[in-house]
Amino acid sequence: MLDYQDDLAYRSRKAGQAPLIPAPQGNGLGLKSKLLFFIKDVLFFLTVISLTLKSILFIGLVNNDGTNFSRLKAFSSFNAAPLLSVYVFFILIFASLAYLFKGRRHYWALLWINFIISCLMIGDLMYFRGFGSFLTPFIFSQSSNLDNLFSSIVSMLRPIDSLFVIDLILFAAIGFLFRKIYVKAERSVLVSLMLIVVSVSAIYYQHVQLDLKGNDDTMLFRVAWAPNQTLTNLSPVGYHLYDLYNYYEDTKPYELSPEEKQNIHSWFATKQENLPPNQYASLYKGENLLVIQVESLENFVINQKINGQEITPNLNRLLNNSLYFSNYYEQVYNGNSSDADLMTNTSVYPVRSGATFFRFPQNTYNSLPKLMEKLGYSTVAVHADKGSLWNWMPALQSIGFQKTIDASHFIQDEQIGLGLSDGSYLKQLAPIITQEKAPFYNFVVTLSSHSPFDLPEQYQTLKLDETLNKTKLGGYFQSIHYTDEQLGIFLKTLEEKGILEHTTIAIYGDHTGVHKYYNDEVKAIKPQESWWLDDSKRIPLIIYHKGQKGQEIKTIGGQIDLYPTLAYLMGIPEDQYENTTFGRNLLNTQKSFAVLANGEYIGASVSQEEENKAIEGIDLADLILRSNYFKPEDKENKN
Repeated sequence: MLDYQDDLAYRSRKAGQAPLIPAPQGNGLGLKSKLLFFIKDVLFFLTVISLTLKSILFIGLVNNDGTNFSRLKAFSSFNAAPLLSVYVFFILIFASLAYLFKGRRHYWALLWINFIISCLMIGDLMYFRGFGSFLTPFIFSQSSNLDNLFSSIVSMLRPIDSLFVIDLILFAAIGFLFRKIYVKAERSVLVSLMLIVVSVSAIYYQHVQLDLKGNDDTMLFRVAWAPNQTLTNLSPVGYHLYDLYNYYEDTKPYELSPEEKQNIHSWFATKQENLPPNQYASLYKGENLLVIQVESLENFVINQKINGQEITPNLNRLLNNSLYFSNYYEQVYNGNSSDADLMTNTSVYPVRSGATFFRFPQNTYNSLPKLMEKLGYSTVAVHADKGSLWNWMPALQSIGFQKTIDASHFIQDEQIGLGLSDGSYLKQLAPIITQEKAPFYNFVVTLSSHSPFDLPEQYQTLKLDETLNKTKLGGYFQSIHYTDEQLGIFLKTLEEKGILEHTTIAIYGDHTGVHKYYNDEVKAIKPQESWWLDDSKRIPLIIYHKGQKGQEIKTIGGQIDLYPTLAYLMGIPEDQYENTTFGRNLLNTQKSFAVLANGEYIGASVSQEEENKAIEGIDLADLILRSNYFKPEDKENKN
């Protein structure tokens, strides 16, 4: 009769009437009721334990490859008890909010808290697999990027991600089986407040011990050398709370201190090598310049065959008349392809949080298109996608291009993946270029070889084994082969129109492709070839001219180096850009290195000091972007 009495008493209270049968109190509570109340409390602690275990699972993934769990890295990444306690207390802060709800809403609050934090972890994992960092409030300003990207986003999911939501099924079952218990759950602001106060106090204690009294080995509230280390220190939940604080600080106008200005000035001064000119200086002065940024083009496919078929036959053919940089590295960050646009035209590293083109689309730069314009060049930037994608159109206009052309200028007669096919795009682009007044600098970006590399069957011309063809790697081969074919047709058209006689062409990948997004799947393919396991972050850089003798240049460099390299070839005096570019001229340097977006130094250095100085450039570029350092009104402060 106890259940019946409880239910009747509840319905009477809800109707505003005196209970027909008073609820049992004190010792009148039966064993079953006590058990139900105990289960109610256990569900709260189960939520905390479950989210803590998910946090450890998350750490074991992001400190490995984002897909395979590493037990060693999961438990060695944080300093045992102190950091693990921080994980628990950050979760308790949110779980305690459930006590602000009474009745069955208490149960639903616990379920929703678990669900939201779990989804946040999954979202972080997906973003980490593609960009090497985690979700940030700045991402929400990039909603225009969601257009046509559903398949690419879903492709970032992995089977292991199901472990982050499987417990919700169990908790839902508990809630259903013991649903009557939540009828009696009372709101307790005091309990919620006590849990928050205790949690915040405990976190602050660890902050004092680790940040204020500790050493640099383990710190909580500090942006570490890599996002996954910052997150490991703070926990997946704590990271986002700290990121919200940093987001608030970063949205404020940033004013450089005198010390920061001097540090930037000194960095550029010490970067200079001051070498005498060589045979590449002004080699193509007065020539047209055509820069082609190819979507997801990796270096490992260049000069490579699959089943006896060249993957990139047209690019391979260009090498006979090109300077081919075979150790050229991607350096994009949260802005992905737009970061490649940025570095190619400004030689400035991307901002360290969010996408530069979204955060600072109106920034001023001493850019390549501006310097080319000074030489009498017309400058045009062309994308096959909408100008809102990565906010590239207003950003490139601010960078200095006289004209920008997006998808709205083309007939949308053939769609592949995200938009207009490379075939139709380049076919329509050719007459635009041939009618342009020389000399010109055109910056052209392709689209069809974008992830998830599911090129429609009618465009697949490589003959691959059926098993391989169904994988992401097989799809990548087909996609790159298709784009290579369209580039060949495009360049042949320009040659027939006489454009190539007086045009220098630079071709490179905006970032890596199949290894960037699906490296775990590539490793799992059996049987496999050793050459397709190359996850070195290299993209090809090919600088072609019809009269050039083919040459491979093995100097290590990255995307910030293209601007000064092209400027040297095109005859732009070095003093016009050497104090504003973070890159160096790869055709006249004694240094061979690249700094990746995660701060990793690739190459040889004379000293640790020199290596640290190169890595420091990433943080200085962040200051430059946030303060709009190159804007004219600050010019007197930089001389």
